[in-house]
Amino acid sequence: MASTGPLVLAVDQGTGSTKALLVARDGRVVSRGSAPVSESQPRPGRVEQSAEEIWESVRRAVADCVDPSLASRVAGVGLSTQRESLVLWERRTGLPAGPLISWQDQRTAADCLALAATGAGPAVRASSGMPLDPMFSALKARRLLDAHDPDRRRSLAGELCLGTVDSWLLSRLGGDPGDRAGAGEHLIEVGNASRTQLMNLATRRWDPALLGLFGVPREVLPRIVPSRGPFPAVRGLAPLPDGVPVLAVMGDSHAAMFAHGGWRPGVVKATYGTGSSVMAVGEGEGGDVPGLCRSVAWDVTGPVLAVEGNVRATGRTLGWLADLFGTTTPALLDEAAETSLGVHLVPAFGGLGAPWWEPGATAVLSGLTLGARRGHLVAAALESVAFQVEDVIAAIERATGTVRVLLADGGLTRSDRMMRLQADIGGRTVSRSAEHDLSALGVADAAGLVAGLWSLADLEARPRPSDDFHPATGAPDRAARRAAWHRAVGRSLPRTGTTAPPRTGAHRDTGPDTHRNTFPDLRPATFPDLHPDTGPDGAGSHPTNQEAGDSLAERSGA
Repeated sequence: MASTGPLVLAVDQGTGSTKALLVARDGRVVSRGSAPVSESQPRPGRVEQSAEEIWESVRRAVADCVDPSLASRVAGVGLSTQRESLVLWERRTGLPAGPLISWQDQRTAADCLALAATGAGPAVRASSGMPLDPMFSALKARRLLDAHDPDRRRSLAGELCLGTVDSWLLSRLGGDPGDRAGAGEHLIEVGNASRTQLMNLATRRWDPALLGLFGVPREVLPRIVPSRGPFPAVRGLAPLPDGVPVLAVMGDSHAAMFAHGGWRPGVVKATYGTGSSVMAVGEGEGGDVPGLCRSVAWDVTGPVLAVEGNVRATGRTLGWLADLFGTTTPALLDEAAETSLGVHLVPAFGGLGAPWWEPGATAVLSGLTLGARRGHLVAAALESVAFQVEDVIAAIERATGTVRVLLADGGLTRSDRMMRLQADIGGRTVSRSAEHDLSALGVADAAGLVAGLWSLADLEARPRPSDDFHPATGAPDRAARRAAWHRAVGRSLPRTGTTAPPRTGAHRDTGPDTHRNTFPDLRPATFPDLHPDTGPDGAGSHPTNQEAGDSLAERSGA
């Protein structure tokens, strides 16, 4: 343990747990702490969490990590969080209006289809960088406000606060723990804001046309600030003394990219968690990234943009299978057979994410024979992770060039079998980080940079221990395996009267590369006005969806 010198406390609030790390000036992890976080599925397709439990998990993880004798040496805090999940709370009391809606939640799938049927999708994507999909926060915001403020009067009056997890935690970190009315300023970090689908990627401000389209008043949203803040100082987070500054905030996937030294050209990383994020810094040629999202990765010394593909179910697939078989995920991995025996599992439990972006996709298990056993199903689940990640990498390669090395992090990377599969299926080296908590380490790196504890050159010079896995398959074998996988994916996608398998990386908003009509059976429907006019003064009136869509279309040149 380091005996002298300042320390940085990193807090990583994820879907299943909150982790805390104390990091010394030389980059060594001095101590760790963690606390679990539960989730509930009250109805099919719905995933919720308790915002209060999330806050309490932060307090428990910090108390578990920081020995009171070290608390006075903490120079600052870095905060990494899950991204698209959304909370609505009372500004006066600081109390949540209801459960947090998780990034995994699919309740807005029909809303996405209806809005896409109006033709708004390409313009939304041009402004926000995001396709219409239930993962993102905008339609979650509409649902929360429809439930708790249907006429938007309280939102317009400033009585409610809507925010992502970083916004929620910053309000608690900066508030008076003995006075609910002393909640901190309503803020959101720019990278997290870019994942809401309400921020204009070019201006890095809330987009009036997007707010009108999704029915979200500006008054209910936080102020967007860079990843370096300014943020409020910590209060009531024992054993830290009050006044310790929050120096940096990032989305969890962005922080993992930062830990990999992701500002360097050519770096592509995949985080294997509940889902997976595959990310590369850059905008793509001409800003056109079929099948991928564009977002702000961070703004520490200046704004940095990234292209990213999000896979909904990777670690979650193994967890589901472990629950089904009444075992644990580590024990399940030990059961994996050498091959899947031709079995394919397409884990579209809540639709498919990148590069398909198809909320109507359904989970498919195909290729079963009488010879299939549990071990073959486990192998199929592992292969589904590798195939999904490779589909995203293929889209990234079209945007940024050949990817020769994939940097891997996250809990599932502990499996050597998983890493070998990824190398074999992609035909490239996979470099697994020796540090599993990269989101926490990345935001610690950013916080120390802001504090002046180290420089960018210092971070670049730091060793990044890793294990490398090299492909052991040939190109014909890889091509055959991926073709079989794409046939399985084709069975998962909504039927349109064709049996041709989809082309890799197809995306509904990419023009001529779109492989099928995604909404063949959706009859024209009026997307309901989200804000009825509340009176002659117009205080509560907002543009209709058609008007907002027209504004977006004009801006995008549609």
